[in-house]
Amino acid sequence: MDYHDPAAGREVADRTRAFVEEDVIPVERDLLGDGPVSAETVATLRERAREREVYAPQIPEEYGGLGLDFREALPVFEAAGRSLLGPAAIRAAAPDEGNMHTLEMVGTDEQKERWLRPLAEGEARSAFSMTEPLQGGGSDPKMIRTTAERDGDEWVINGHKWWTTQGTEADVLIVMARTDPDAHPYQGCSMFLVPADADGVEVVRDIPHVGGEVTGMSHAEIRYRDVRVPEANMLGAKNAGFAIAQRRLGPARLTHCMRYSGMAQRALEIAKAYTAERQAFGEALAEKESLRHRVADAETQLHAARTMVRHAARTIAEGGEGRVPVAMSKVFTANAVQHAVDEAIQLCGGNGIGKDLPLADFYENVRAFRIIDGADEVHRRVIARDAYDGVNEDAIEGITRYEG
Repeated sequence: MDYHDPAAGREVADRTRAFVEEDVIPVERDLLGDGPVSAETVATLRERAREREVYAPQIPEEYGGLGLDFREALPVFEAAGRSLLGPAAIRAAAPDEGNMHTLEMVGTDEQKERWLRPLAEGEARSAFSMTEPLQGGGSDPKMIRTTAERDGDEWVINGHKWWTTQGTEADVLIVMARTDPDAHPYQGCSMFLVPADADGVEVVRDIPHVGGEVTGMSHAEIRYRDVRVPEANMLGAKNAGFAIAQRRLGPARLTHCMRYSGMAQRALEIAKAYTAERQAFGEALAEKESLRHRVADAETQLHAARTMVRHAARTIAEGGEGRVPVAMSKVFTANAVQHAVDEAIQLCGGNGIGKDLPLADFYENVRAFRIIDGADEVHRRVIARDAYDGVNEDAIEGITRYEG
């Protein structure tokens, strides 16, 4: 399919796909069933990515990236997503990708030099610490309990977070906290850059979870006990935390969609190759019409997902918020990708659930996508609210007359 992506993005995407096929997937094959990948291996892959001019496609050139804009970068993320190691290898994996984007958007010059530059260069790691345990902020972020109180020229942070992706390995944590307890949370929360080694930051544990065996990325439970950071560590304006989060999460959800689309496409390619080769009941499985229809349905859903993501990206690139298109893209893509990977496993039979192929690891990782970056139910709530906001009074009156 031709999605009419900008030429610069297509060129880098072609190079990225070649890089993933020739450099990343051989490493992935060595790790299957044995992971996770080591930091040294990731560093080696990143050096190779620099040599092949695919490193940090979304980062401005002044920080060592390729300087692609949002729409140009989307097909590159998809090409990288063909392997679980691809996004990390080109420095476009969550949560660093979204955190670097946030620093680029609202960080001060000092914050960019201290944190964005080493993050872009791959010399530091970051985490986004927002989600809280029961009964704190989660799918309903208004329930946020973590606080930050002003004390002279410092802020004192207290709270309990979990599912802080890369929280154990991070050098800096972006922490969302309430700074105005009397205001609505949407107008009373701020973001702070908290060094991971600051006094009072306690990593309680890495939460055991489905997936992650190849990448080895943690999802940490963290307590913040009287953690002090200077005023200069506030990220963006005071009480603008949720506004910044929306600017961060919209694009981040779409880049997630593209990474997972790449995974789903490769899963289908593996299934098609296997069924073309595997003989059963007198012919290749690929000749069975019911199997062909299942592949056709998965390909159709994946095409629809890609198209939706690009529409939402265009909306954002043109200055719109794109909240509903992003919600539609995220919930549809998450389910389409899960369906594609599940079908690929089924079509490959015993080989699908074994770890000689990447499908089992894909399956474990893709299930979380229907929860992370907003659960399906949250996005459907956004879509439904918009749908009912547009209910036509004349239509209601007509229905009333008809029923009467």
